[in-house]
Amino acid sequence: MPTYVIDGKGHLMGRLASICAKELLEGKKIIVVRCEKIEKSGSHIRNKLKFISRSKKRTTTNPKRGPFHFKTPSQVFWKSIRGMLPHKTFRGSNALMRLKLYDGIPSGLNDVKKLIVPSALRIIKLAPHRKHTSIGKIFSELGWNKQQIIQEKAENLKTIGKKFWQKKYKLSKQNKEYFYKNFNLKNLKVFID
Repeated sequence: MPTYVIDGKGHLMGRLASICAKELLEGKKIIVVRCEKIEKSGSHIRNKLKFISRSKKRTTTNPKRGPFHFKTPSQVFWKSIRGMLPHKTFRGSNALMRLKLYDGIPSGLNDVKKLIVPSALRIIKLAPHRKHTSIGKIFSELGWNKQQIIQEKAENLKTIGKKFWQKKYKLSKQNKEYFYKNFNLKNLKVFID
């Protein structure tokens, strides 16, 4: 089965989770990168308060027994996908094993083509005046401390990419100049006709 690498930036959490769950059940492997950029509809404060109230729920007799609350965006997104899968059955647990989630972009996936899911994009599905927030922003305020590291890594990747494209543009410009100097366009016109 094919492996799909999805860029989580700009996607709505629930919509992307439901599409991923459906594809996982069909046997596809899915990797989602930049989970910290996945967005939720609703104001930032409201979403933050929801996660705070959820994190206070625990077993009264022995909190070690659960429920377990995650603090990284990728783990929270994993839990939302798990809720859409029959994860206690063989089929559902196998589907969940085919899923990989990352905060930021790991070094092995820098050069891989990343896909987007148009039916889950916030800019398409959410009305322009509606409030929204990213889950990375919420969890950086609730104790997740890796956001700064991921942003620095992303900036480094941008500078490397910028250098690459400048070099490529310079080479293509040189090739064009060489072509116009060494080939007579009148002779080419004969071949075209």
